[in-house]
Amino acid sequence: MKILILCTGNSCRSQMAQGWLQSFDKNLTVCSAGTQASGKLNEKAVAVMKEAGIDISNHTSDPVEKYLGEEWDYVITVCGGANEACPAFLGKVKRRLHIGFDDPSHATGTDEFIWSEFIRVRDEIKEEFYKFYVENLKN
Repeated sequence: MKILILCTGNSCRSQMAQGWLQSFDKNLTVCSAGTQASGKLNEKAVAVMKEAGIDISNHTSDPVEKYLGEEWDYVITVCGGANEACPAFLGKVKRRLHIGFDDPSHATGTDEFIWSEFIRVRDEIKEEFYKFYVENLKN
């Protein structure tokens, strides 16, 4: 089973989703990419996942073009609000899904509030991707 998680910058939400999905089942092939990949991971995303026991520090922020030639069982977009454009994937895909989340990297305020937003989004991603896993992938 091959799953591509797609976002704009591929530095935060898609990386967390990739980490969670891989933690649920090591036999899945999970990649993530961005239409405007930043080329680096969001440091707070790495830290908040580490706090939950998942190491995503070895992930790479890749452009979607890297994966266009491959076939995918699922392509899942994770960008959130109405003012954020979700990318389209034009490669070979059996199923396309959208599971949207707020972008915690856009949070403003105190350090405590920003950290709480990363925790909230991390936990939402875990919950939604576990639900997806149980309903669609688990044997």
